[in-house]
Amino acid sequence: MRLSTPVSHHPSPRPHRLTVSSDVLQLRFSRVSVSSPNLTTDACPSQITRTDDSSNPTKPTGDPPDCSEIGKLAVWSVTSAKPGNGVELLRDGNLDTYWQSDGAQPHLVNVQFHRKVKVREIALYADYKLDESYTPSKISVRAGNSFHDLREVCVVDLDEPVGWTRVRLDGGNDGTENENAFDKNKKQNSALPGAPLRAYFIQLAVLSNHQNGRDTHVRQVRIFGPRTSPMAMLGNGVSFTTNEFSQFSTVR
Repeated sequence: MRLSTPVSHHPSPRPHRLTVSSDVLQLRFSRVSVSSPNLTTDACPSQITRTDDSSNPTKPTGDPPDCSEIGKLAVWSVTSAKPGNGVELLRDGNLDTYWQSDGAQPHLVNVQFHRKVKVREIALYADYKLDESYTPSKISVRAGNSFHDLREVCVVDLDEPVGWTRVRLDGGNDGTENENAFDKNKKQNSALPGAPLRAYFIQLAVLSNHQNGRDTHVRQVRIFGPRTSPMAMLGNGVSFTTNEFSQFSTVR
């Protein structure tokens, strides 16, 4: 004996339609919108950077326009370093990391090039507000052909620095020289920048720290050399006056 299940002939209920006015939608979407001066809605997380005065937070303010960064061409070493705060942090492009020494003063940063280069400026980043007694108060810049024949180029005193400290090595005026140095440079025709320093080996020596601190923190170091124009590579006396020759003056 079979039992048949009664089939319902009632039509299935139709889904209810929800009508929402445009004013309600606009109100609801306006509640989830976020406005922030430091974030943009069309940027992925990797493109969001800390707000700074310049477009590149690691780039020193007032970089010389006629120079290029040549530190990437050298081999960097230090006399001592704490584990996890090695020499590689001087060149990682992050102002939140730092190299920390671990030994007796002076603390040395050695920069060795495989060929003799022209150096016009050295930029060093230190932050007294974060590092306090670890902040350098006096540094010495030395140059030569190797570690054994270095000569002192200049000594720089730092007074609670926060940001980039620029050291000119070509006698140019960057606004930090004292009056005597500026007058001396003016007598040597300060309208034109002096000749850049030529060396295989550059050394930064931290001679002392603030508050008689022992170890030091240096967050970034950049080295700049003069740019070489394509026309200068052809010779100082070469100059073309016609368009036919000028279009072949440079090689792309």
